[in-house]
Amino acid sequence: MKHLLFLLLTVFTIPGICQTNQRPNVILIITDDQGYGDLGYHGNPIIQTPHLDKLAAASVRLNNFYVSPVCAPTRSSLMTGRYSLRTGVHDTYNGGAIMASGEVTIAEVLKKVGYKTGAFGKWHLGDNFPSRPGDQGFDESVIHQAGGMGQPGDFTTYFKFDRSYFDPVLWHNGQQESYNGYCSDIFTGEAIKFIEQNKEGSFFCYLAYNAPHTPLQVPDEYYRLYREVDPAQGFDGDDRPFPEMTEKDKEDARRVYAMVTNIDDNIGKVLQKLKDMGIDDHTVVIFMTDNGPQQRRYIAGLRGRKGSVYRGGVRVPFFIRYPGKWKGDKDIKVNTAHIDILPTLASICNAPLPRGVKIDGRDLLPVIRGERVEWENRSLFFYWTRKYPELYNNMALQKGPLKLVGHTSFDAEINGFQLFNIESDPFELENLVGDKENLALQLKEEMDACYYELTASPHLVNQPRIAIGTEHENPVYLNRNDASGERGVWTQEERYGKWVVSIARGTYDVEYVFIKPVGGQGTLYLEAGTLINQKSIDQDKTDRLIMENVFLPEMDTDLIPFYLVDDKRYFPLYLKITRIE
Repeated sequence: MKHLLFLLLTVFTIPGICQTNQRPNVILIITDDQGYGDLGYHGNPIIQTPHLDKLAAASVRLNNFYVSPVCAPTRSSLMTGRYSLRTGVHDTYNGGAIMASGEVTIAEVLKKVGYKTGAFGKWHLGDNFPSRPGDQGFDESVIHQAGGMGQPGDFTTYFKFDRSYFDPVLWHNGQQESYNGYCSDIFTGEAIKFIEQNKEGSFFCYLAYNAPHTPLQVPDEYYRLYREVDPAQGFDGDDRPFPEMTEKDKEDARRVYAMVTNIDDNIGKVLQKLKDMGIDDHTVVIFMTDNGPQQRRYIAGLRGRKGSVYRGGVRVPFFIRYPGKWKGDKDIKVNTAHIDILPTLASICNAPLPRGVKIDGRDLLPVIRGERVEWENRSLFFYWTRKYPELYNNMALQKGPLKLVGHTSFDAEINGFQLFNIESDPFELENLVGDKENLALQLKEEMDACYYELTASPHLVNQPRIAIGTEHENPVYLNRNDASGERGVWTQEERYGKWVVSIARGTYDVEYVFIKPVGGQGTLYLEAGTLINQKSIDQDKTDRLIMENVFLPEMDTDLIPFYLVDDKRYFPLYLKITRIE
């Protein structure tokens, strides 16, 4: 009896041997702009992805898994189980990549049942309180800002230009911190550190690589693997459509493949760490990407790329592995999507879904288990245009094998659309709308219903506001990614821009940082609703100007800063707003 008691105590206390009632760990890995064809497992004979290929072979593979055509919408849907427009996310910048703080994320769902949560890499759902990872359920975070390192919104790396992916300043739990090394290696190292620190309990690790997104920067040791390779060769006998590639396309592909191989090595390190700690069987590992490739290269014959509602823009790899519970090496063909991940993980981890929230996704566990499901003909809605959805322009609705695509005007007749049968025509080459007009009209009716419902979402109509002057964040940095105003506020100096904010009553110092030095005799402006502060400037050119001791009352407003000189309005790259009262 004593020996039996000792054995039982040993089983429940040795690190790496999980208690029967402990919820599984979850590692969700997502890469940026890695297309369906950027894997050896998907028929690419050039790219080297041994760890991902091995993971795919051991996983349940969702072969018709769909996302949004671009990154921030995909990430908001992934985090919430809801179409991105419901969350307030409608663009990758232009102020459209801020997720409403009232949204409930996977991290918040899992924290309620005892998980430790960490986010590492690309967030792209808001860089200020109350939309940062730490405000949305993550205990630990190391991220870059905006949509990508080296972009104007990520001002700590923007001015590093061709070295923006190396030795970056990142944001650790909301504070700037310097790191050494290459970005993907850094994010992996921080994720592994988090896993090691939380191996005794249940953890959720969100590892969101910013690679292979532009700028296409990669360590030389990886680039050398592909330097002499022709990315357009080696596909003989493949009857799938293949794009024409310019020399620039080929060079971009070499760099992308090098970045993916680096990611593959890093994922290999994560998977090995799980084995070394003895928690491999008790950890759910998911791999996916956020949209199709940005550049022209092999994409397994699919039509379209990033930004497109054709399959090349929205169909991505998805592998899920849970060795202790499921048998791997299984293909699932039903249509699934990013909106399904939150309800599925909630089910796997025995965590309740948020109450009073419309979840668009569905629990995939019955499908994974091979149970009969009744939603093979579910509808999925896709769109992408800048700012807000443009009716019938780059818009699609898929139901079962049928997919209606609009690249037309708001008042187009049905013959202006395209209808495809994905099952018989996976490359979307044969338009059936002329032969199946009634079916197309039925799908268009559903598309209309989705469009009008989603564009009326409260978080979309009332854009999420950045909070200024709270105890949660001081100073506040307002960056170009979250600025709205004219379409495409990016790197332009003369541009009308603004930030949608909620200001706490107080006195502030407001520092303007410009892309290029400004100067001469001019006027610095800060407009906040009906309040306008202005200051005359007469000094040599500088990239920084400041307004000190600016009193602002409590208000929800558009904050409009600019420097007026010689009849030109210069919009700052970013603002640093410090509450000094």
